[in-house]
Amino acid sequence: MGEAAEKITLVNSGDISALGCGYIQETEVRQLTVDAIADTCAMSLVMGKETCKRLGLVIEEDREATLAGGVRQACKVTEPVTIRWNERYTATHALVLPGKEEILLGVIPLEGMDLMVNPVEGCLADAHGDAWVRYVR
Repeated sequence: MGEAAEKITLVNSGDISALGCGYIQETEVRQLTVDAIADTCAMSLVMGKETCKRLGLVIEEDREATLAGGVRQACKVTEPVTIRWNERYTATHALVLPGKEEILLGVIPLEGMDLMVNPVEGCLADAHGDAWVRYVR
């Protein structure tokens, strides 16, 4: 268990697809570099309504999430968001919690980038050394 504060870049994955199809220009891809807490007690990417709005993310569904302490809260689930940290990236849905503007980077996106939290130094670290292990049998 642990936490680490890191800068990550969040990118609207739909914009990446639209760019690849030639529907938009690179300057139209919505992205934000944000301070995030890599939190091994969180499962998903968690963001607030304002971050979701700035990225232009589509809400795909409403869901109930269990927060720390066992509190259940209604939240929204977005279309996929691409997360970039250094040379690594992954895409995942995000939970949008009302009144929460802190970005949490949970274990699912950490696993997707083959990262772990170094609890001694309070930073992200390669889970398998310098090699990015994307697929494991």
